[in-house]
Amino acid sequence: MKEKMKAVIGWIKLCTELGLSLLCLAIIAGLLFGSGQPFFPVDVLGNVLAVVKQLGSEGLVGLVAVWVLYSIFNRQLEE
Repeated sequence: MKEKMKAVIGWIKLCTELGLSLLCLAIIAGLLFGSGQPFFPVDVLGNVLAVVKQLGSEGLVGLVAVWVLYSIFNRQLEE
């Protein structure tokens, strides 16, 4: 059972890394080609900026949320 849980956790980590890689690719494509490119029809850059703006307007709560997300991501990279 423990091996199956480790396999599931491994798949989750791979999916997270894939998602982050696609997000980075979409941000770079948005910076290079603008928000109207056919291969990323969603304005990813605008959405990321909206999230950052919302976290920034929350003050300390936003900073704590960013710290928690960074800690989770950093822990995944170390394992």
